[in-house]
Amino acid sequence: MKKLVSLVLALIMVLSMMSFAQAEDPFVITVMLPDFYTDVEFVTEGNPILDYIQEKTGVKLDIQFQANSAYGDILSTTLATPDDMPMIISFTGRDNTFIQNVAAFWDLTDYVKDDATYPELAYAGAQAVYANTAVDGRVYGIFRSRAFPRAGIYYRRDIAAQVGITEEPKTIAELTALAEALAGYSDDTYALNMIGNYTAGTINIITVAMGAPNVWGVDENNNVYPAHESPAYLQGLKWLRHLYEIGGIAPDFVTRTSTDWDKFERTGNCFMRFDCNDNAHRQQEWFEANEGVTEQIFDEIGGLVNDDGNICVWPQNAGYAGLVVITKAVKEEDLPKVLKFLDWCNSAEGQVVLNSGLEGVTYWMWDDGCAHAYPQEYAGDSEELVAIQKEYSDRNVTLQGSLNQLHMGTSGDKLIPGKHTALRDEYTANNTYYAQFVVANPCLTLTSETYLAFGSTLDTLLSDAAVQFIAGEIDEDGLLAVWEQWSEEGGEQIKAEYSAAYQATLQ
Repeated sequence: MKKLVSLVLALIMVLSMMSFAQAEDPFVITVMLPDFYTDVEFVTEGNPILDYIQEKTGVKLDIQFQANSAYGDILSTTLATPDDMPMIISFTGRDNTFIQNVAAFWDLTDYVKDDATYPELAYAGAQAVYANTAVDGRVYGIFRSRAFPRAGIYYRRDIAAQVGITEEPKTIAELTALAEALAGYSDDTYALNMIGNYTAGTINIITVAMGAPNVWGVDENNNVYPAHESPAYLQGLKWLRHLYEIGGIAPDFVTRTSTDWDKFERTGNCFMRFDCNDNAHRQQEWFEANEGVTEQIFDEIGGLVNDDGNICVWPQNAGYAGLVVITKAVKEEDLPKVLKFLDWCNSAEGQVVLNSGLEGVTYWMWDDGCAHAYPQEYAGDSEELVAIQKEYSDRNVTLQGSLNQLHMGTSGDKLIPGKHTALRDEYTANNTYYAQFVVANPCLTLTSETYLAFGSTLDTLLSDAAVQFIAGEIDEDGLLAVWEQWSEEGGEQIKAEYSAAYQATLQ
């Protein structure tokens, strides 16, 4: 009898999915995603990519693109107005905002474990990553997969050679020599491409490299302490302050945003970046496609030996970088439809469509077996061909936009290869090798009630002070005073709560 019931239920599910995909009236899913192309108008009506998605899945996407530079603030406002909440929201991280609002999202734990119905959500092969996203052991979002130790440093090797640095830095001292040399290249260029709305990445990479914890550390007594209480953290801030003082960081870095981050490198304004190292080969490929570059002009650093003789790598993520949540704007009876759509997004076909679009529309396969942004007949370096290439690229952006922000890759990346460079091989090799040196955040999934209540405010207090110190607006005494303020306004209580929670995991 149980087998019969199971077969009937399975048949009902299959029929419902078939009718879902073939319905005359599409199922509308509203989505909110960060946008990295705010200066380009995304085509919504008659967009062949959106039309293809609807044809294949029965889903009509109603996308709200929000500027990445203001996404956090917009997200907070959106969550405060549940009547207008989109059905799917992309979170850029598992932060305080996410944790505090889990009641607004569907608990997906039992669904993602159903590998038969949702094979591409890949719970069986990614339990550790799902665990890193969990709140009180429950899964409230589909993680957006990321290579674990992908954060690092990349720089213009051609400019470095011009200022006398021809070997890739292997130590903090050698990195310092490179940064100082790039700072002296000219009066109107800067060594480090640092921006105001993502200082955390820059600061974390250098402070962890010097030996500081990743946000939180654990001492010999199993008590938790914040990264800024490590001497290495202050050492890292002083390193950035020194670079700023010698003209190695733009004086207006605080007002610079991620919207123009790439532009500062592409226009020759900055020569080094502390960020995700996969940007190195993307920049290389951009210069090859748009500037006719034929030699390798970028290089990347996966890890550095610090003064203690250790290699410490800030991972930038915990196997994921953000989550795609299903809000309770979705009726419970419609939840399987939305999950089936997200399952398709993680399939090989879905990943290609979200990241590359459609062959012959937004990408073309060449004889090299790789996808390119324009047809092969327009390959070349003449002014006429470059102009045609740019027209294709600009058109492709209007059709594709930031759709890749819906990419999750939970069952592994299944993307078509783009133009291949030696830097891609180096990036892949570094991800494999430096994983052993990743510094984990021991409090990633622990809960502190005080942090939930005041963490965002206290985090801002610390980050603002760090930026002010780097920019020379406060001195070391002023920085230490802010750290003491952090302790008095809840920091000590957070430490105590995290310590208790951590110690409970050891029992």
